[in-house]
Amino acid sequence: MQVFSAVFLLILTLAITVEAKTCPRECSCDSTKLSTVCVGKNLTEIPPTIEEITVKLDLRNNNLQVLSRGAFLHTPYLTHLNLQRCNIIEIKEGAFRTLGRAVSLNLAHNKIEILYQESFDGLSSLKELHLDHNRIEEIQPGAFTQLSFLNVLALSHNQLVYIPNMAFQGLQNIKWLRLSHNSLNNLAPEAFAGLFTLSRLNLDHNELQFFPTETMTRLREVTRLDMSHNPMIYLGEESVSMAKLTHLYLNHMSLQDLSDKAFSQAPLLTHLDLSHNQLRYLEPPSGPKELTSLNLTGNPIYCNCYMQPLRQWVGVSGVKLLGACSGPPHLSDEPLQAVAPLDLRCRSREGSPVVEEEDEDEDGRVPPTVTVTAKPKQKAKCPANCECDTEAQHATCEGRGHTKIPRGFPAKTQLLDLRVNHFHYLPTNSFPGSGQVVSLHLQFCKIHEIEGGALQGMKNLLYLYLSDNDLRSLDPKAFAGAPRLTYLHLERNRLAQFPGSALSLLPSLSVLHLEENAISKLEASGLPSSVSSKLSELYLSNNNLTVIAKGALDSVSLIALHLDSNQLTEVPTHALLETPNLQEFNLSRNSVHWVGPKAFQPISQSLKRLYMDHMGMEKISRDALLGLGSGLQTLTMRGNQLKELPDLSPLSNLEVVDLRDNPLQCDCSLLPLRRWMENVSLEVAATCGHPPDLRGQKVQDIHIFKSCPENISPPEKTVVDPKVVKSKPNALKSQKVKARPAQPRGKVVKPPRKQPQRKPGTPKITKKKKTLK
Repeated sequence: MQVFSAVFLLILTLAITVEAKTCPRECSCDSTKLSTVCVGKNLTEIPPTIEEITVKLDLRNNNLQVLSRGAFLHTPYLTHLNLQRCNIIEIKEGAFRTLGRAVSLNLAHNKIEILYQESFDGLSSLKELHLDHNRIEEIQPGAFTQLSFLNVLALSHNQLVYIPNMAFQGLQNIKWLRLSHNSLNNLAPEAFAGLFTLSRLNLDHNELQFFPTETMTRLREVTRLDMSHNPMIYLGEESVSMAKLTHLYLNHMSLQDLSDKAFSQAPLLTHLDLSHNQLRYLEPPSGPKELTSLNLTGNPIYCNCYMQPLRQWVGVSGVKLLGACSGPPHLSDEPLQAVAPLDLRCRSREGSPVVEEEDEDEDGRVPPTVTVTAKPKQKAKCPANCECDTEAQHATCEGRGHTKIPRGFPAKTQLLDLRVNHFHYLPTNSFPGSGQVVSLHLQFCKIHEIEGGALQGMKNLLYLYLSDNDLRSLDPKAFAGAPRLTYLHLERNRLAQFPGSALSLLPSLSVLHLEENAISKLEASGLPSSVSSKLSELYLSNNNLTVIAKGALDSVSLIALHLDSNQLTEVPTHALLETPNLQEFNLSRNSVHWVGPKAFQPISQSLKRLYMDHMGMEKISRDALLGLGSGLQTLTMRGNQLKELPDLSPLSNLEVVDLRDNPLQCDCSLLPLRRWMENVSLEVAATCGHPPDLRGQKVQDIHIFKSCPENISPPEKTVVDPKVVKSKPNALKSQKVKARPAQPRGKVVKPPRKQPQRKPGTPKITKKKKTLK
């Protein structure tokens, strides 16, 4: 009996010892809460001995740097994962693939630069994702397609400059998107496409100079929009076209004027914050019928007869008006709400309380109205080795080793995810009973053939993902049965020819992705007429294109054309003759050494963004940019072999210019460029290549130009009007040019933008003064 007891005690001791070893020595574990905390231990990898049953894992303040594939393979039950301040630079594909139960992931305060397409694969239940305070400058298409249950996405305090179309595709339950404190100066028209549930959007503290009306119109459910701290100077008619918007923050901007119809398409607006702008007066806004608060605090409001209509309207509608008069002297500092309409006799300042932005969480926490707890999925009839969620109308068989398309999905399924299987071949009628499917994912399925009629019956299909397969050609009837297909992804296949005949049955096709195939030529008959009238975006990057035939793009309603990373040797001007709507054109990384006269004239009236980086360009004609004027907003020619540049002064509306890594000849021949740089309000990135002693220095920093002859008077500084502004008295005021006192209605000359501060040692350039009439 004693021997038995001793053996029992030994086994018990060993069991306790083994159990104790499951908690890494650098960590502390709570078996009751199923949590593991390893904070500030300088870990370089995920501890391999973390208990499998762990639900909450805190790894803050370590040195992980790279999250490798399968990093959390041994902790599949995690619901909360904190990776803040871990010096993470890169997330490898499949790093989170086993975390299908995770609802919260915090990656804030790291060094991530790019969000790749597969970065968040596996996080199918995630509700909350924090990526703020990183170095993110690029979001690749499809980065969020796995996150269909995400409620909150925080991307503030990063380095985003541009949001491309469909950047947030897949976020079907998103409620709150935070993009504050980036460097955003441009949003693609479809940047927020598909965010049908988004109710709150933060775009404050960016570089947006114009209200992105076309982009915002897509956000049907947004009720709160923060655009504060952006350098906008004017809002035109119907700028804000958002049917359900209730709270709009436009404070701390540079607004000098706005149309009385700027909010005419925002009928439910209740709170409008225009505080701390440069508004001299304001007309009653037409459109909002339920406005309860209008904040004009911190504006130089001049309380004269031009403010009388607003004051009368406020009295009748019961709107709370915040702000104070800045003049005339006898009304100075008088609260606007207290000024009687009769006292406004042809004459506001700061004072009064500032409207607080309700429910603003500065630390990035989820507001009380947004739930982050995972809802249990409803069980439903579902094919073997798949999962179906009837409530969300999703079904997935991702990575289950299927060799044939499973059948028997719920009839109401709208998202069908079959990626990472081994189908090889899709026969006719592969998806019976899938008439309600809107989005079909077939990436990484080793598909090499699609038989005609494979999609038969998919009458509601809008999104089809066939990227990363082995397709070499497409049957002319491959897409028959899916007439509403709008977004088609065929990137990273082996297509040797443009699949024009297969596209003829897709009259609704709008966006076509063909990147990273082996297409060498775009023939004149490449795009069938049934498709060309609707196609707005065509992506042919990273192919073998040597020729774009004349007529290949005729009658196409293209807005974006990406031909970068091909083998073109000249600008395909002849192919652009019938593309009058093209706004974005990317030619980067082609071997175009010479850009001739009028190269972009066919699209000069529509083009907004032109990219010509790393082309080995040695010379660009003085007339190469002829016709491109105030419409062009972005011009990049980085990493070429240019020693001199054409005259850029006609490009008066530029917002982004990148001329870096060109061997520019920094002598007096470059003086026009230097003068132009000093007379625009944006930062121009340009460096010297010659002479050797100036190599690598910024053009605006060198002193050589002060010895150049000054026989050519510098151009006057151009004021950029975002729209034709209806003139109003006393509507404008700046630190350098003061508006005259109140007058009857007449013309007001807009003040110039603020002159960039002259660096020590640079020549002083005098300019003619504008006269106010």
